[in-house]
Amino acid sequence: MAISVVFGLFYAYFVWNAVSFLVSQASGTLTLNGYGWFVLLLAVVFPLVAFGAAFAIGWRRVWGEFALTLLTGLAVVAVFWLNILAYSATAGASMLG
Repeated sequence: MAISVVFGLFYAYFVWNAVSFLVSQASGTLTLNGYGWFVLLLAVVFPLVAFGAAFAIGWRRVWGEFALTLLTGLAVVAVFWLNILAYSATAGASMLG
């Protein structure tokens, strides 16, 4: 149980960053178009889905395997978040309307 709480805090950190980024992009001078909302809301939802999937896969395993499963899910979330940031930096104008 303590393992999932510790890893859950790391997943929550990615959710918090995604919400903060969404709010900062949506409250600019140019608002987000539908595509921008989709991409940035996906960045908010993806860590929650990844944590749920990793938890469902690993919760009946030994604690070491469970921790590795949650760590793998966290690594996937980190790569996805970096992809969102890179896309926003290079082609972010396509998300503004």
